[in-house]
Amino acid sequence: MDIESIKTKANNYIQVESEEPFRSEVQNLLRDENWTELSDRFYTEIEFGTGGLRGVIGGGFNRINPYIVRRASAGMAAYMVEVGNADSVVIAHDSRRYSKEFALNTALVFAAYGIKAFLFSELRPTPELSFAIRELGASGGVVVTASHNPPDYNGYKVYWNDGAQVVAPHDTAIIHKVLEIQGAPKAMSLADAKSAGLLEYIDEDIDAKFVEMVKSNVVRPDLLREYGAAAKVVYTPLHGTGAYLVERALGEFNVQVSTVPEQREPDGEFPTVTSPNPEEGAALEMAIAQGRREQAAIVIGTDPDADRIGIAVPDAGDFRLVTGNQLGALLVDYVFSSRAELGTLPPRPAFIKTIVTTELQRRIAEHLGAECYDTLTGFKHIAGLIRDFEQQEEGPNYVIGGEESYGYMIGTAVRDKDAVTATVLAVEMALYHVSQGKSVLQRLEELYIEHGYFQEETISEYFSGRQGQEIMQGMMKTLREDPPKVFGELTVKKVKDYQNGTSFDWASGRTSSDIDLPRSNVLQYYLEDGSIVSARPSGTEPKIKFYASCCDDDELPLPEAKERVAEKLDMVREEIRGWIQKAKENAGE
Repeated sequence: MDIESIKTKANNYIQVESEEPFRSEVQNLLRDENWTELSDRFYTEIEFGTGGLRGVIGGGFNRINPYIVRRASAGMAAYMVEVGNADSVVIAHDSRRYSKEFALNTALVFAAYGIKAFLFSELRPTPELSFAIRELGASGGVVVTASHNPPDYNGYKVYWNDGAQVVAPHDTAIIHKVLEIQGAPKAMSLADAKSAGLLEYIDEDIDAKFVEMVKSNVVRPDLLREYGAAAKVVYTPLHGTGAYLVERALGEFNVQVSTVPEQREPDGEFPTVTSPNPEEGAALEMAIAQGRREQAAIVIGTDPDADRIGIAVPDAGDFRLVTGNQLGALLVDYVFSSRAELGTLPPRPAFIKTIVTTELQRRIAEHLGAECYDTLTGFKHIAGLIRDFEQQEEGPNYVIGGEESYGYMIGTAVRDKDAVTATVLAVEMALYHVSQGKSVLQRLEELYIEHGYFQEETISEYFSGRQGQEIMQGMMKTLREDPPKVFGELTVKKVKDYQNGTSFDWASGRTSSDIDLPRSNVLQYYLEDGSIVSARPSGTEPKIKFYASCCDDDELPLPEAKERVAEKLDMVREEIRGWIQKAKENAGE
């Protein structure tokens, strides 16, 4: 981008951005003639994708700031008015920099369009936002959060009237409306919005109802009360939104919760962790250390907006991290087997997982009598299936579902991943196995023996800036047009392309249009032994995620099966690393 174009765009931004320090950031960059930084802020506009926005906080069209938030809100509000779904919205925010300010900006724009905003006065978890939309009968909602991203990020997620993130046709239609907004979006003043009855703060009433919903999903409440009083749960909200509701829900079952004091208070700088991501073991280090000291029954962490959960459990005098796939398998096993035993399963009980989640969960659920369904990655797709179920006469009844990245949804009162309910259920599951004289890990080993050994690994590669986007696009193009035939000694049998909705069989050479899911830029390679390798660019971050799920069905003793699967993962990992290196070399890195 040439300097004159940068100047023009920067001055356009200064004209439409009313708030400091965002205007002055850009003015100072112009004064200092920092063309490199200005180019990064203006070479493109931050994309309002199908789920909303996520990006680095700062002044500029390629950043998250008050203008971008107001523009997104105006586009969504205009669309809601157009389709006659414009009664009210619920707005929540997390602990990040400017989250509270962005949430208020959002509310005042909706008010300007005549849409009442129910605004949480302080930070609240994402699942409570979804719950509140349904509880209040709102037309939609917004949560200001960047989930587990680094401190300099923030984001904006949009929801429809069923409490789920927007899906087709609303998602693309909202994007078009956002792009139509030119100039400074209209917004009411706080005083005018309040006096017009278009802004109402909500807090304790929704909190109480949300906690009751969480408690209603407990399978064996008496067991939780009996064993929870004697066991200790170490918990960390990782400086986010989870502490109040997690402590309250568990406390109402008399469970002893010991929250990591250094990480309990909300802090958008996340000062005690490199990344507030429960997928990464390092995020739980302080909690695990406290768990050792206090001899905890389980260690749990939730991410900043409390929609994802990570756990560690006792293992030979120390603690072992449990993966998202493993925890999902344990929860599926516990919920379906327990509810079947207690006679509380609905007719046609249903389980939903994403296409990159381990097949072990399907085997467990089907063994326990559940109908099983796959969706694309993202809980909006799980929610979409639930919506389809509810429209059928005597259709399937959703019980539980999840994805490999530590996200789970129990019941239907929340239509997004919910770490608050998942935390309570994980504690219950762990204490149940203790009551049966075994550990969580012993139950996991039993599941492997019964259903086959599975091991998964996710490889994420970041590609920042304009060149990064080009590398990602080039890599996916190559993998699509020239798919691998082998991973080490493992032959590829089938290739699924979710962008085209097709499957290609190497043996017959035939392509079939047999994928009945929304189009998505995902490739999957099915290997001869049942292992699956997937490639998917992230929808929220500048990275490609590769998912490897390797298994062994030869009924070997478990130690031998683990060894064989580890060897398979090594072969897959080496192949993927080769793809990444080649893509970077082709780009001249």
